[in-house]
Amino acid sequence: MAATATNLPPASEIPASFTASFRSWWSTGGEKQSAASEERLLRRLPFFRSGYASKPNAAAEFSESDGPLVAFSSKVDLDTPKHYLNMFTMTSTTPAPSGPPPAVLLHGYGAGIGFYFQNFLPLANWANRRKGTVYALDWLGMGRSARVPFTVKAKRDDIAGRVQEAESFFVDSLEQWRVKMGLEKMTLISHSLGAYLSVVYALKYPTRVNKLILLSPAGVPRDPNSTVPSRELSESQDTIHSGSAEPATKQNVDKIKAEQRAAQRQESRSRRLFTYLWEEGWSPFQVVRSTLFLGPMLVGKYSSRRFTGLSEEETRDMHDYILNITLAKGSGEYCISHLLAPGAHARSPIVDRIDKLKIPITFVYGDHDWMDPQGGVQSVENLRQAGNGQGKMYVISHAGHHVYLDNPKAVNDLLVKELDRT
Repeated sequence: MAATATNLPPASEIPASFTASFRSWWSTGGEKQSAASEERLLRRLPFFRSGYASKPNAAAEFSESDGPLVAFSSKVDLDTPKHYLNMFTMTSTTPAPSGPPPAVLLHGYGAGIGFYFQNFLPLANWANRRKGTVYALDWLGMGRSARVPFTVKAKRDDIAGRVQEAESFFVDSLEQWRVKMGLEKMTLISHSLGAYLSVVYALKYPTRVNKLILLSPAGVPRDPNSTVPSRELSESQDTIHSGSAEPATKQNVDKIKAEQRAAQRQESRSRRLFTYLWEEGWSPFQVVRSTLFLGPMLVGKYSSRRFTGLSEEETRDMHDYILNITLAKGSGEYCISHLLAPGAHARSPIVDRIDKLKIPITFVYGDHDWMDPQGGVQSVENLRQAGNGQGKMYVISHAGHHVYLDNPKAVNDLLVKELDRT
């Protein structure tokens, strides 16, 4: 289904000052404001360098005299004109020829590389220690990557065709990026829908993935009743950045499932409307774009409720960043109804496909997660039965779906551990 233009209120109903501001954002100013909001998050790294937006291989311009590490943003053109990926690079200025495959961070649905701002420094320290590189990418059609038209030609009842087209939109652009960058192999660290797409990429290009680290992956289990609409960590729950990553056990998996069943029982009749809109290809981000007055307020309520563990300045910067990438033209977000059915279960579940992979795969869930951890348990078992004993699963304490933001210390320690695992 093609993305359609958002229906905006008549100009006569909008104050002139707000109209001018919105039109300024929607034109070239939108890209500038979006870039500035992203850079405010990245500038927290002392080795971040500005001004390399059109130089994807700018790392070659740096040497040891610039310090042990450099970080910069850039855009990488893909094979199709006007298609490009937004990229953030952290690299050692003295890379080792025998260093580890680069780590590539990939965000979840409707998010962007800025969501990982609390994870960058530990990963940069890993790159420095191992003389390697860490990349973070915005998926095509999301974040600050090209907002190109998203279309699926398969008919609604051709589920396999719809899934294949929607998946290819993302994984083929990732493969084009890999070729442009000249990378042989990479370790993919990804969240939610990004984790789903990372598994699909590994299945399609198995020789190009060193290992997978999946943070609260979407689309893993078969059971349509095993997940509920987004249940996040909020003020009413434990949001402290403490705790640890624990190997998954039957006890902590059952605890997460019990919380999910309790949430399911509280669902209202509005679920029917949600299901209808989902199947019609509705995007939640259309609400923000179409309500010019309420959009910033809706994002503000989300960021203040969602990121309770951040400082006031960090929350403000995240709010500005989320608002900017949300206001950008709808594109990759329209994949959701083709890949996932209402309730966030996959139309082609990962648990039925993952046993074909022969690489290390780590599943990570929060102990207040709304993604079904049983899917991870079954996936690790399917891998084992297929002869791959390199599957692991961890549960992060004091964390919801955004485990990397809810408990960054525990997740960062685990990421470094898994990157070093041989």
